[in-house]
Amino acid sequence: MSDHLERARTLQAAIREVLLKEWDPIGVADIPEAADEYDSYIGEIQAILIRREPAYKLVDFLWWAETEHMTLAGNRRRTEQVAERLIGLIDEIR
Repeated sequence: MSDHLERARTLQAAIREVLLKEWDPIGVADIPEAADEYDSYIGEIQAILIRREPAYKLVDFLWWAETEHMTLAGNRRRTEQVAERLIGLIDEIR
C-alpha cells in the first residue's frame, strides 16, 4: 500500500474517532452498533482538511450537519473545539 493511501486511511480513522468521541451531537458514542453513525461526514471533512481551507469552513460544515441536517439545537463552542481538534489531525498524520 502506498504511503499516500495509508495516510488517507489513517486520517479517515482519526476523523471518525474525533466525530464519535468528541463531537457526538446525538450521544451514541457508547453504543457499539452506532460506531459508523457519522461516517457520511468524513469525506467532506477530509477534503476540507486536505485543502487546508480556513477553520470557519470546517466549523460551518459541522454546524450545518448538527443544526440543519440533524435538526439539533447545537453547541457552537463544542463544534468550534472539535473543528480545532480535526484541523490538528492533518499535522499529526504525516
